[in-house]
Amino acid sequence: MKPSAPLPRHSDLFDASLFENSFVRDLPADPETNDTRRQVMSACYSKVEPTPVASPRLLAYSREMAEILGLSAEALGSQAMADILAGNALAEGMDPYAMCYGGHQFGHWAGQLGDGRAISLGEMVGDSGRWELQLKGAGPTPYSRGADGRAVLRSSVREFLCSEAMFHLGVPTTRALSLCLTGDRVVRDMFYDGRPEQELGAVVCRVAPSFLRFGSYEIFTFRRDVDTLKTLLDYTLRVHFPDIEGAESPTVHTYVEWFREVCRRTARMVAHWQRVGFVHGVMNTDNMSVLGLTIDYGPYGWLDNYDPDWTPNTTDAQGRRYRYGYQPHIAQWNLARLAEAVLPLVNDVKALEQGLADYTEFFAEATRRMMGDKLGFRELVEEDRALLEDLQEVLTGTETDMTIFYRRLAEIPVEAADAAEMSAEDLLAPMSAAYYEEQLDAEAGSKIVDWLRRYVLRAQEDGRSDGERRRQMHAANPKYVLRNYLAQLAIDRADEGDPSLISELLEVMRRPYDEQPEFEKYAEKRPDWARSRPGCSMLSCSS
Repeated sequence: MKPSAPLPRHSDLFDASLFENSFVRDLPADPETNDTRRQVMSACYSKVEPTPVASPRLLAYSREMAEILGLSAEALGSQAMADILAGNALAEGMDPYAMCYGGHQFGHWAGQLGDGRAISLGEMVGDSGRWELQLKGAGPTPYSRGADGRAVLRSSVREFLCSEAMFHLGVPTTRALSLCLTGDRVVRDMFYDGRPEQELGAVVCRVAPSFLRFGSYEIFTFRRDVDTLKTLLDYTLRVHFPDIEGAESPTVHTYVEWFREVCRRTARMVAHWQRVGFVHGVMNTDNMSVLGLTIDYGPYGWLDNYDPDWTPNTTDAQGRRYRYGYQPHIAQWNLARLAEAVLPLVNDVKALEQGLADYTEFFAEATRRMMGDKLGFRELVEEDRALLEDLQEVLTGTETDMTIFYRRLAEIPVEAADAAEMSAEDLLAPMSAAYYEEQLDAEAGSKIVDWLRRYVLRAQEDGRSDGERRRQMHAANPKYVLRNYLAQLAIDRADEGDPSLISELLEVMRRPYDEQPEFEKYAEKRPDWARSRPGCSMLSCSS
């Protein structure tokens, strides 16, 4: 149990008047106020403070997020701020807590989960909107289930960098303000193979309008606690979905419209994942935001070679439930669990089923637009279906880097070309994205050349200049993504005391669609040494 003495407070770094803290103000609290592991009943949260660490030190921060929160570089560089962002102190106005929720994990109900190593500091409300600040790795809570509530540097670097990289890619996501070292060592068995090691401890301050997730509602339905379920959903509508008709005094219709909006936002988020080649890795219902934000960056990964069956999660290596190509289906499965959770308030199965059908339509429309942009077409038509299906076969059969292929496809001259007369050499330029030239044998090469001729003819039908098509494609197809091996290189250096690559990658990922010739090396294919190295291919859930 944590010491009873409250954390010291600083009054000169945050504007205390901006902390509204509606979650703890408006929702039922756990009557106990310690971090003893327990089942928390009829409450949405438990009051708990971070556990102090040995020697907090700011390693990196997002200047964009700092500006949004009104924090100066001078304030962020102070030791007092490092103390707050690592959990050794609080600012005036903060009211820390850990959220209670449950969830389906790998398709099975797991019961109470909750914030086992995340502690929310408070909600700031200002001109830039509503922002909840949460420390991940801040120590034990009532939901820690026997764990230490801490996080290690490797997972913290990955979450910090990817949160900001996804934002700049245009993917709906939670954000990250800062990354701090704690000065403590944390014991982790990275691959659950009986070989634990001491690793550097770290804390990420993540930021979002809310960290409410599907499991926040499921827990109360499974416990038949309809009163708390209604209280939470009414709060959600009032505070986070005020534009839905009836949000202030919800009716059954309001709940149905809310579910439909969650379906729409989820469809948009997953369509963006597919567009940029992101694989979440652990799409449990407790890792799904009702705001349609990418949340909980654990064993995620980025497609290098295009493989719809790839998952980055070692825990999922056999079943591949959360593989890249299956993410749209899993999102709908998770939404069905959310529908079950709110059914006691709606009592209309057909209305909720319509929301799930709407998800399919929302996702199909978002995908249609995004794939049209990726290929440089004004819009996709039904006749393009075969072209898309054959492209997937080409990319899969030749182990082709997805990110590089689409960027180089934009460079093919189409405007004044005669597709029938174009040489195979000119057409095959995008296939420099293939990892192994020997895969481009006569049969494979013939299929690729055939597809590329069809692509040139289809692009010519749009009647636009190469410059217009290229601009559209470059705006949809990033040149830089946070490949796993790049993050691992940054982790390796930081482990040795050099955090410079974290800052450099953060700078690169701020402009992922630009050429940035000075950073060209970060747009190259995954090197062979990274194919199977831990941290560069698959990852465990170990934090």
